[in-house]
Amino acid sequence: MEGHASFWEAVKGAVASLRSSKLRSFLTLLGIILATTTLIAVMSVIKGMDVYIAKNVSSMGADGFRIRRIVMMQWNPKKFLEMQRRNPVLNRDEFQFLREHATLASEYGIETNRGAAVSFGKEHLEGVAVIGGTANIALIGNFTSEQGRFFNEIDNRRKGMVAFVGKDVKDHLLANTDPVGKTITVDGKPFEVVGVAKAKGSVFGQSQDNFVIVPAETYFKIWGARQGMGYDAIAIDHAHLAAAQEESRVLLRAYRHLKPGADDTFSMVTSDSLLNFWDQLTGAIAATAVGVVSVFLVVGGVVIMNIMLAVVTERTHEIGIRKSVGARRQDILNQFLVESAMLAAMGGLIGVAAAWLVAVLVSSLTPVPMSVPLTAVIVGVTLSATVGLFFGIYPARRAAGLDPIEALRAEK
Repeated sequence: MEGHASFWEAVKGAVASLRSSKLRSFLTLLGIILATTTLIAVMSVIKGMDVYIAKNVSSMGADGFRIRRIVMMQWNPKKFLEMQRRNPVLNRDEFQFLREHATLASEYGIETNRGAAVSFGKEHLEGVAVIGGTANIALIGNFTSEQGRFFNEIDNRRKGMVAFVGKDVKDHLLANTDPVGKTITVDGKPFEVVGVAKAKGSVFGQSQDNFVIVPAETYFKIWGARQGMGYDAIAIDHAHLAAAQEESRVLLRAYRHLKPGADDTFSMVTSDSLLNFWDQLTGAIAATAVGVVSVFLVVGGVVIMNIMLAVVTERTHEIGIRKSVGARRQDILNQFLVESAMLAAMGGLIGVAAAWLVAVLVSSLTPVPMSVPLTAVIVGVTLSATVGLFFGIYPARRAAGLDPIEALRAEK
């Protein structure tokens, strides 16, 4: 009980000391505040982006994979130019071969796209993504109907002039009417709207709902297939995802007569590979942040140590009085350690508040998502208090080791 009383006395003394010199305490804490704010802000960006990537960017789902002419996970101009030269466009014959011979994919679909102008009556919308797809693209790409339906394989085989539109197209062109059954023009060609998609929201401020999907065969009839296409697939289950991807890879290499050891002349990507790439990127960001935070913490810790040494000098007479009336060495040590830790923890709390404010402002004013994780708050405050304790050890030991008689002789 006596130890508890001594500790709380140390806390009260530390609070009184901090209150008596607010400006000095705040200036002392700048390094700790900057460190905590940086740490939590970076962790908040990573956390927010993790949620964002998991929910929005990967529309393939856990069991999906894609085959494209070129996919660049990391920008490398030399490699990109080499792939441009080496990789031929994907075509319908290859798609048909894969769909007929792949046994580990439950769905295989075509996807190709271009930008176009879309209009309805006097209303006009530029820069709409026109996607040509097989009927199963609705399932593969996770497109759900809010009104009407998605087109079917019969529409695709008959090269039907039908369209499934995103919510942006509906809101801009067909807001005051029932869109199903209406005829819109896409690059001057008439298409009957058969359905409207549920909103998907935006990624990094870029809307995912500004699209028109038409049957692949209709797309190729109007715009041709010279620019190639992409294949989207779903494995029979997640356990077979890697095997399904490898099976497709082997089939496409065989179709293209690639020799053993030769590089693939196409690219493949899965949700897992996108998430792994994101993990590598966030790992690099976090490592850089740790370096910056470490510098701030060391600077903040050294400042705290210097201030605490000055405090010990200021209170030498007070320490002598306390020792002469029975204060133990441990009591003096506790007082200064607690004061140093509280000083740093206060900086951590201010840093948490500043980081939260930054997160709110960034989320409100920019498309960058931020989510302050509780673990970041706990780590930030704990780390700050630990730095205060560590850098407060030397001043505290110096105070505790003062000779009471010499201390009493010091000027008040």
